[in-house]
Amino acid sequence: MSKVVLRGMTWDHRRAVDPLVATLPEFRRRYPDVDVHWSSRPLQGFEFTSVEALALNHDVIVFDHPFVGEIAETRCLRPLDDIVDAGLGSAFVGPSLESYRCGGHVWALPIDAACQVAVARPDLLATLGRPAPFSWHEMMELGQRADRSGLRLAIGLKGVHSLMTFFTLCANLGKPCATEPERDFVDPETACTVLDEMRRLLSLCPPDVLDWNSIALHDAMVARDDLIYCPLVYCYATYAEIDMRRPLQFFDLPGLRSRDPRGSTIGGAGIGVSARCTEQGTAMAYVRYLADTATQKAFAASHGQPAHIDSWEDPAIDSRFAGCFRATRSTIEAAWIRPRHPGYLRFQEKGGMLVERHLRGEIAERDLLSRLSALHSSRGAG
Repeated sequence: MSKVVLRGMTWDHRRAVDPLVATLPEFRRRYPDVDVHWSSRPLQGFEFTSVEALALNHDVIVFDHPFVGEIAETRCLRPLDDIVDAGLGSAFVGPSLESYRCGGHVWALPIDAACQVAVARPDLLATLGRPAPFSWHEMMELGQRADRSGLRLAIGLKGVHSLMTFFTLCANLGKPCATEPERDFVDPETACTVLDEMRRLLSLCPPDVLDWNSIALHDAMVARDDLIYCPLVYCYATYAEIDMRRPLQFFDLPGLRSRDPRGSTIGGAGIGVSARCTEQGTAMAYVRYLADTATQKAFAASHGQPAHIDSWEDPAIDSRFAGCFRATRSTIEAAWIRPRHPGYLRFQEKGGMLVERHLRGEIAERDLLSRLSALHSSRGAG
């Protein structure tokens, strides 16, 4: 009898690929007539490649939750409500599961949990004799002291990552951006405050940060010896592992007005099943397997970043990542879910470029906010 082969698509990083490969042998043991062939795409593709397009040629897809508006509209994936109702409704950290719920259905199970948190080089903090900051004011003081010692703050502000930073800081101030295009995009006073703080932060960073996404930011902090602290970036806990040249350490988001980490824009990744998959039962079994407690713990042993609460609360797993999960739990539990309506991804791509251009000095603040508002109300068509 020939094997059933599921075709999978994830994104290209050891955090994403290695756990899927490492947990395949146990799944094959349970289902000896099934195999899964994984392909990967760059982070840019993970952020913007249409899930509807991927579902034409793949059976199981790892994707980011802002696509669920498109998915609910096109029904390119199969709802996973039955799996969630079978005991997984409260299994995941923060709003990870809720971010994949849209139009009355759940379209993916979280297998990776992340939001924007702070990250530091603990060895460089030690040279200044300073702890990690937990408020924006403390962070700016650290940045000024670091600057006098030839060190710099860091952040990733390339395209969409500029927009995510803007989103997070607005939400942290208690005035999150609108998630529906029928509402005004953002409170103007809040927006001006946030942009001013982003520019202040940028003045204490190397100019390279406008070219960095999340992965590039982590890579730079490990490779260089002048980047002491980043206040918000999508966490890649694997950079805290001991095989890194200089392991990083993660912390709660520093609040703009106080030590309040609320409002971080939720990220992570979920796995869904293509509606065109001819082996629906097998694909569902595989998705359910990836969300099991034991599988999620095995993810962590292979550089993964599990979404299961049991993994976040496991002391051995937390120790592997230098206490990352314990140190950022408050941030992810208070995270914010960005827009997910059809057309949002067009807004996200264009809006991110606009915020980046503003930070480069190419667009005035007033023009930026006007263009973001028009783009938001047009569902990214502007």
